[in-house]
Amino acid sequence: MTKHIDLLLTNAIVLTMDDEFHQYEPGAVAVDGDSIIAVGSDDLLKTQYAAKEITDCQGRVLMPGLVNAHTHAAMTLLRGLADDLRLDVWLLGFMMPVEREFVSPEFVQLGTSLACIEFIRSGVTCFADMYYYEEEAARATAEIGLRALCSQTVLKFPSPDADTYEQALEVAQDFIQRWVGHPLIVPSVAPHAPYTCTEGILQATTQIAASYNVPLHTHLAETLTEAENSKEEHGMAVIPYVEKMRLFDAKVLAAHCVHIDVGEIHTLCHRKVGVSHNPTSNLKLASGFAPVTGMLEAGLDVGIGTDGPASNNDLDMFEEIRLAALVAKGSSGDPTALPARTALAMGTRLGAKALHMGDVTGSLEPGKRADLILVDISPLHNAPRFRRDPEGIYAQLVYASKATDVTDVMVNGRWLMRERKLLTINEAELLAHAAAYAKKIDAFLIQREQSVLSKLIAIGGAMEQESFEVQVKVRVSDPDAIIERIEQPDLEILQQRRYHEFDTYFHFDDPAQGQLRYREDEFINEKGEITNVRYRLTMIGQTRERHFPSDVLLSRSRFIAPAIHSLRFYREYFKPKSETFIEKDRLRWRVIYQGTEFYINLDRIAQPDLGTFLEVKSRTWSLRDAENKAEIAEHLIAFLGAEMESTVTQDYVEFIEEPK
Repeated sequence: MTKHIDLLLTNAIVLTMDDEFHQYEPGAVAVDGDSIIAVGSDDLLKTQYAAKEITDCQGRVLMPGLVNAHTHAAMTLLRGLADDLRLDVWLLGFMMPVEREFVSPEFVQLGTSLACIEFIRSGVTCFADMYYYEEEAARATAEIGLRALCSQTVLKFPSPDADTYEQALEVAQDFIQRWVGHPLIVPSVAPHAPYTCTEGILQATTQIAASYNVPLHTHLAETLTEAENSKEEHGMAVIPYVEKMRLFDAKVLAAHCVHIDVGEIHTLCHRKVGVSHNPTSNLKLASGFAPVTGMLEAGLDVGIGTDGPASNNDLDMFEEIRLAALVAKGSSGDPTALPARTALAMGTRLGAKALHMGDVTGSLEPGKRADLILVDISPLHNAPRFRRDPEGIYAQLVYASKATDVTDVMVNGRWLMRERKLLTINEAELLAHAAAYAKKIDAFLIQREQSVLSKLIAIGGAMEQESFEVQVKVRVSDPDAIIERIEQPDLEILQQRRYHEFDTYFHFDDPAQGQLRYREDEFINEKGEITNVRYRLTMIGQTRERHFPSDVLLSRSRFIAPAIHSLRFYREYFKPKSETFIEKDRLRWRVIYQGTEFYINLDRIAQPDLGTFLEVKSRTWSLRDAENKAEIAEHLIAFLGAEMESTVTQDYVEFIEEPK
């Protein structure tokens, strides 16, 4: 009995990319509504189905749409902004400052729309995105008609769409609540990476993802530095650390996974983590070679992603799939590594499974959504075609085909491109808006190019410290009495040290530049001997956030970098207007008080002679936690026997000229 359907695609080289890699030539695909009804030989399906529309595919390849397993789509507006730089300089010196200045709902909507054009033209029907204002990305994607995993970013730093990470968590949860169940968009939460998130963020995002049964999208083990720092800070590699944080209680999509060993691969496989391999980005940023063949042999679902267009610099998945195959061969010395058929599976079925969307898309199978593309393999660069080996068609697509060979794209049963003509978006209008943004960003970077912060980052190693610093500073007349109270059992002393510190502050014409402090720390042992010397640069911005009634100070954090050059070098490099020098002797304790960690500093300012100060400090990425610590800090000052009436709110450098 003939069944009536909406569409029958005929006369095609059908590559199902299913588990068995079924091929049909000539083949056909039956589509009804948003779903695939049948896949098979041309003659058979023509007898079984009567379609409202019959499309002759003219011998082109009919295959599932490509799946871009990891990207930051809106960063099309930052393409080519800062290339050939170290990752820290690229990220901290250019990307993040520009994002803080320009990223807005309009920016994300425009950037994502441009990305969608590039996706459609290159045969991508589904992508995994991670960015800010992700609801705007979701809205733009859905309107254009593509399928996506849209992941709202959460960082411990202030970000374009959230002043605190608590706010970012609220935004992510609200976004997920309102988009769960959408036919094209799977909402998600994205703790950016272990090194940009606190333990609390990792745990909170896991709970959000698990409670709504949506994926969690993150970066893991991208660079060697990240892997080494994890071992130093947490006593374990990245994968064991995030497993300890219960991250894998959620359905995780992990981008990169470059620096992982065999044991970590098996952990990811056991916990059903999807992985996105991003060869171009890894090469361009010199992140290394991911052990892709080992992952695949272990049974991991490994997809292929372009990463963002600011670090790639395009969204061409044909190029990415080809490079994945070539890199595997070149890095292993084995020309049989990652054959073409496997690479194409990574760009389709395995990519969809890595996104935890394999039941919906990634292969041409009855019951899955009609996400498919037509690829013309007749152009000169793909001729001639040999038919002896059925595997040859995969090699043609991976090693010879180009994104421009894609002629038609369908998602969810809806045509988005026919004969290379876009049907759901106006390309020219969007490109004009993008050019206007580029002019604004150029002007911004030209103006700040000589900023103190950008120059600090440019020399390497700068790290942003916790967003909020709780600080109380009190003049004291009897330091011995303070020391006696510190040694009381109410305080748990975790560490005690003595320093001799020499601070040189650089001041600049523009107060908005803040101050730069060059510090030489001498570590003094119990015998009064110098055991070690450390040199650091600290960027001190206009940090004051608020004063509490008790004069506990809550301030924005600072950027810190190792000082590997001489003080003379930094004078010539930063060109300060003036300098201030301070010498002090510091006794420091790291303690637990009322279940909270604090640093207690007892500072005797020797040059100039300002006397002795008690300083209580604690840092955090959380505004809520900062406010709680501010209250406890006041109690700690009282416990130590100091008078809150003697509180000073300036940094030492700020009241040097004041009367003592």
